[in-house]
Amino acid sequence: MLKRLIDVLVASLGLILLSPIMLIVSWQIRRKLGSPVLFRQNRPGLNGRPFEMIKFRTMRDVLADDGNQLADSERLTSFGRFLRSSSLDELPELWNVLKGDMSLVGPRPLLMEYLPLYTAEQYRRHLVRPGVTGWAQVNGRNSLSWEKKFELDSWYVDNHTIYLDMKIIFLTVKKVFLRDGITAEGEASMPKFTGTR
Repeated sequence: MLKRLIDVLVASLGLILLSPIMLIVSWQIRRKLGSPVLFRQNRPGLNGRPFEMIKFRTMRDVLADDGNQLADSERLTSFGRFLRSSSLDELPELWNVLKGDMSLVGPRPLLMEYLPLYTAEQYRRHLVRPGVTGWAQVNGRNSLSWEKKFELDSWYVDNHTIYLDMKIIFLTVKKVFLRDGITAEGEASMPKFTGTR
């Protein structure tokens, strides 16, 4: 109950205080990348139930000559990289927090297609609401292997407290300023999860 109350208060305050920045980012996305400004995608939430997550769009909608979508590295512009490295693309997720789909802190919501690939231990990450930031994000972010990420997510599920959440938020702010662990080596962001062998 206390965690949810903090989520609502901080998300509400954040949406109000950050609205000028969000308006500027929206205008720049419209100018540089076109419409739509927001990226919407179904992601698994608490207990694996799907919800629509919203973020600022960071990639161009362009197709290769054969009609297939280009790789992320080819669609991600320098402006998009800036939005990701500064975590400005995540700001609309405060609306998801306010709605109750997400929490400020928790395992990051991944793709729906990953659900059948998880081991029973990895699936435990869905026992709590997904977060805007999380324990894995402040301990390596996209530079970690998938298995290490899931290990950190499981640890958070078993050990989360209000104090730990405050620590993660503080470390997240520090990581954003350092722009640390934004991408996996040789990738535009993170390679797809294909299951644990």
